[in-house]
Amino acid sequence: MSRQLSKKTLDKSFWNWFFWNGCSQQAESMLGLAFGQAMAPVVDELYDSKEEKAEALKRHVTLFNTEAQVGSICNGIVCGMEEANANGQCTPDVINTVKVALIGPTSAIGDSLWVATIIPILLTICMSISQGLDSSMAWVGAAIYLLAYPVLTCILSRKLFYFGYKSGLEGMSGFMATGKMDILTNSMNFMGLLVVGALTASFVSCSIPFQIVKDVFDAATGEVLAGQVIFNADATINNIFPRLVPLGLTLGVYWLYAKKKWSPLKLMG
Repeated sequence: MSRQLSKKTLDKSFWNWFFWNGCSQQAESMLGLAFGQAMAPVVDELYDSKEEKAEALKRHVTLFNTEAQVGSICNGIVCGMEEANANGQCTPDVINTVKVALIGPTSAIGDSLWVATIIPILLTICMSISQGLDSSMAWVGAAIYLLAYPVLTCILSRKLFYFGYKSGLEGMSGFMATGKMDILTNSMNFMGLLVVGALTASFVSCSIPFQIVKDVFDAATGEVLAGQVIFNADATINNIFPRLVPLGLTLGVYWLYAKKKWSPLKLMG
C-alpha cells in the first residue's frame, strides 16, 4: 500500500522547523539536530519498525546548515523524498546527497533575499516611522517590526516548505536550470547594496569638527562681529559631495573588517 504524508504531519514538521531551527545550533552539526527534530513526525508516520525509524533519524541529525527561512524548501523536498523512500522509489543515499547539495544554493539565496534585503528594508521603514513620530509614540515603529517580521517570515517559510514538498527536487532543478536562480540572486544582491547605501546615508552620523572662526569688521555698520565662521570643513565637503564623510567611515570600517580582519570589538574600540 502506498504511503503518503498527511497534512497534519507536514504541518507539524514545518512548525517544528519554524520555531526551533536555531535552538540546537552548534559547531558539530550546525542545524542538524533541528532538522532531525523537524523530520521526526514524518519518520514516525512513514515507517513502522523501530529500526527503520532509528535509521531515518540518524541520517537527519548529520551536518546541515542553511538560511533557515528560505532553507525550509529543503525540509519540504526531503519530506517528499522520505515519502518516496518509504514507497521504494528512492534510497537513503540519494536523500543524503540531495540534502548536502541543497545547502549551498539555499544559503546563498536566503542570505541575499532575507538577511541582506528584506530585513534591512523592514528595519529602515520601521526606524523611519519611529523617527517621524512624537517621542511618546516612537514605540510604534518597533511594534510594527515585532509584528511584521514573524508574520512575513512565517508566510515565506511555509510557502517554500510546501513548494519543496509538492514540486520536489525536479521543480527546484528546473528553476536553477533556467537561470532564474542566478537572476534572482544577483537582483537581491543589488537590492541589498542599495539598502545598505540608503542606511549609510540615513543613519551613519560623522562629521569633521574643523572650523576657522574669526572676528569680522562690518564696514556697513562699523561694528565688529565676534566669532564668525569663515570656514566650515563639514559644510564645504557636503556642498561638494553630500554625506561623503559617513560614506568614508562606512567603507573604512568595511575595509578594516573584511581586509584587515579586525574583530567587531576592536572596531568598536
